[in-house]
Amino acid sequence: MSSIPHRVRRAIGVALLAVAAAQTTAAAAVMTMDHLRKRRQGPPTFPRSPVAEASAHHDEVTVYSFGEDLYADMLAAIDAATDRIYFETFIWKGDEMGRRFKRALIDAADRGVEVYVVYDAFANIVVDPRFFSLPGSIHVKTHPLVQSAAFWNLRYSGRDHRKLLVIDGEVAFMGGYNIGSLYADSWRDTHGRFTGPCVAEFENAFIDYWNMRPVHLFWWRPSSRPELPDVVERDWGGPVTLQRNVPRWRVYPIRNMYLEAIDRAQRNIWLTTAYLIPDDDLRTALGRAAKRGVDVRIIVPAESNHILTDWLSRGFYSGMLRDGIRLFLYQNAMVHAKTATIDGQWSTIGTANLDRLSLVGNYEINAEIVSPTVADALEGIFLTDLTNCREVDLAHWEQRSPVAKFTEGLLAPWRPIF
Repeated sequence: MSSIPHRVRRAIGVALLAVAAAQTTAAAAVMTMDHLRKRRQGPPTFPRSPVAEASAHHDEVTVYSFGEDLYADMLAAIDAATDRIYFETFIWKGDEMGRRFKRALIDAADRGVEVYVVYDAFANIVVDPRFFSLPGSIHVKTHPLVQSAAFWNLRYSGRDHRKLLVIDGEVAFMGGYNIGSLYADSWRDTHGRFTGPCVAEFENAFIDYWNMRPVHLFWWRPSSRPELPDVVERDWGGPVTLQRNVPRWRVYPIRNMYLEAIDRAQRNIWLTTAYLIPDDDLRTALGRAAKRGVDVRIIVPAESNHILTDWLSRGFYSGMLRDGIRLFLYQNAMVHAKTATIDGQWSTIGTANLDRLSLVGNYEINAEIVSPTVADALEGIFLTDLTNCREVDLAHWEQRSPVAKFTEGLLAPWRPIF
């Protein structure tokens, strides 16, 4: 760098500052327009799919695609608990629905149930801290806002994005739903209820996270929380396999799970994701599948709750459409599901989005399920969702305004941080 004349270095610095300023201005304009749009729009409306029952050998899977149905069964399970409750969530709103869950957990603890709660501090930074004042009878672990001085290291900066409830080692709930009134009737999401041998895997996932020792700056510090015993009766295999992204362990298998499944696909790949910012390998795998004749369809929100993510995602559309991938924009509501089904055999329900934050950053959990009946249930929900979508047409898409194309290109360098 020292060999570069001072005048040139200065010009480069000015240019970089100009680009950064332009990106910031564009991001501010996009967010302002989105705020105004949300103030004008009416209440969310979308078609509902009934609760679907399916089996996977010795495991039973119930698929929910409407929050009120899910919350009713989750609260009933908490009320019926007799021994232990493991509850983990990314967002826990302090609204009416959030208070119902809080009351149910407190009541369970009062009747002698061991209750363990995990929530993410950053995700709930706007919630009144008094809401999280839980009685001493409930064991609480807060995923910290900052885990270490090495906050730039994904091993210590990943959020706890999981949503998991395990009751008495007999039933587990897991999927995309956070806890709050908004999600009960205004978001389209997907969650699963699992019974059978696979529940031990969900319980083990919670325990492994709970027992991780906290990090304080550059050293380990002891924890005052009680350590949970390991789950000892776990099967070596089955149709339901849990894939867990664990930044502390530098383990991110969910991305590979998708790549392997996409590579096997012969008939169809139907994906639903809240935020579509695939890396090069995922993008290539989906394109190759479409080119070999696989019916690749992806549902994403027309406008998500994170408008910048939408703009970063749209820069991929032209290339994906040219490869034969079909894109569908979900209308009039936020679709937050993280699901896929392939060839009527393989499916996944989980918490991970198809973006960098989920696939190589956050604590995530996805169930990988090999079962024709589960695949059939998810295909049915996907087809219902398609009735509320607008398909993106390549010719029409490429006629969008030059301003839109310029904004997408300007913001594209931000993709690696989303």
